[in-house]
Amino acid sequence: MKLGAFSVSLAVKDLAVSQAFYEKLGFSVFGGDASMNYLIMKSGDTLIGLFQGMFEGNILTFNPGWDQNAQNLEAFEDVRAIQKELKEQGLELTGEVDQDSTGPASITLEDPDGNVILIDQHRA
Repeated sequence: MKLGAFSVSLAVKDLAVSQAFYEKLGFSVFGGDASMNYLIMKSGDTLIGLFQGMFEGNILTFNPGWDQNAQNLEAFEDVRAIQKELKEQGLELTGEVDQDSTGPASITLEDPDGNVILIDQHRA
């Protein structure tokens, strides 16, 4: 199963303070919009999303169809195929997508320790 680009989405209290902190660790702004309370920071192939007031807790995020530079991959496993495979393996999803839909969609699940995993496909 290919889940796509990986990043950690962090729920932060103060976006500017978190941005300054991660810049000191060698990250730079790669995407996002501070006026909308989120930034994507990058260092090498490592991605961290900073999100102020958007969700509680941190999230492990995968983006099918993208590489670590948010560039489209020629071939990728659609989120609906991933959902089907996860369910066949007996995993319980906390958020599902309509199997008959197409295009961008996301699913969520939790690991055994309650960590949220988001599989978020942005493209068709």
